[in-house]
Amino acid sequence: MVNFNRFQLDNGLNVLVHEDHTTAMAVVNILYNVGARDESPEQTGFAHLFEHLMFGGSVHIPDYDSPLQQVGGENNAFTSNDITNYYLTLPSNNLETAFWLESDRMLSLAFSEQSLEVQRQVVSEEFKQRYLNQPYGDMWLRLRPLAYKVHPYRWATIGKELKHIEDARIEDVKAFFNKFYTPRNAIMVVAGKVHFEQVRLLAEKWFGNIPAGIAYHRNLPQEPEQVEARREEVEADVPVDSLHIAFHGPGRLSEDYQTMDLMSDILSRGASSRLYRSLIKEKQLFSEVNTYVMGSIDNNLFIIEGKPSANVSLSEAEAALWEALEKLKTEEVENKELEKVKNKIESTMLFAELSILDKAMNLAYYELLGDAEDYNKEVSKYLSVTKENIRKIANQLFRKENSSTLIYHAKGGQHAE
Repeated sequence: MVNFNRFQLDNGLNVLVHEDHTTAMAVVNILYNVGARDESPEQTGFAHLFEHLMFGGSVHIPDYDSPLQQVGGENNAFTSNDITNYYLTLPSNNLETAFWLESDRMLSLAFSEQSLEVQRQVVSEEFKQRYLNQPYGDMWLRLRPLAYKVHPYRWATIGKELKHIEDARIEDVKAFFNKFYTPRNAIMVVAGKVHFEQVRLLAEKWFGNIPAGIAYHRNLPQEPEQVEARREEVEADVPVDSLHIAFHGPGRLSEDYQTMDLMSDILSRGASSRLYRSLIKEKQLFSEVNTYVMGSIDNNLFIIEGKPSANVSLSEAEAALWEALEKLKTEEVENKELEKVKNKIESTMLFAELSILDKAMNLAYYELLGDAEDYNKEVSKYLSVTKENIRKIANQLFRKENSSTLIYHAKGGQHAE
């Protein structure tokens, strides 16, 4: 159970406070309700580019890192298709330094052609190294547009293409900041050795005078139901053949989300999982196989990916995967099997409560989803999943017409059919 209190500033900034006096540290986590799904199709990669720009200095603080390091703090950030999240940890007696740093870049981020050029080069290099010059690196650049035809999830967080980053202009960057980086579009969580009244006073002092900004109302195109199987096969400079299958599934707010997530664990979490036992250990058809859920707020993807063993054709491996999925659709999951994955989920979530950073990030995310209190209800949602739920969702998801399959053929390999 993670206890917290909340308040809201007049400019719309939501603030949650979790007091944990067993630590000497404090966390300040700021989640901005903006991700790659909020970008224009002609200007993708901006949310991620902006994550980098936010560390380029503000008007009054040209170097963000130095003041934080001087008081024993550290920071980082991440961008997804749904959110952008910034966090820092520091000794709690230096808490005001965090408020000073975060408020100044929310109010007056420094925009310069030099800063933009530096970060554009950094992101462009990341695009090349991680997505273009690495084996299987372009997987999401191919699989997302294969699975999504309308929704902006059809491009990766890094962007659709390198040119969008290279062509980013300073006026476009400023417009993005003014639209999304506002108090009313942010959720701040302060956790650790702090006091509620102390946080309230600091928030008023450092964030209270920042203009609220114009309310952003998201109106995204909804992905239509997929009605036929999609497939793309590429020959690439990769070590071995591989296959990746995406199935559309329930969004993060659906009551069926936890069932889908547990289903992924039944299939591939650990050495006792179905796919590991059947396809790797017993039949030795795969050298590795994995399933996972993207966790997207909107229309989700359930991913299965694997690399066939040497001398096993892709067609044989793919058929074996579908056979395993059919069993989940037709055969009842054993009680022991379901309890095992539930126990793993429960222990994982309870372990996360030992970290003030994990608690801060989770409270911010669940507040974005609707109510941070739901974080305390999440374990019970997983524990209430039944065998009937598993079979129902398996039948909804694992249909050929709901699948998008990406195949990598290793150059020079033998592609038996």
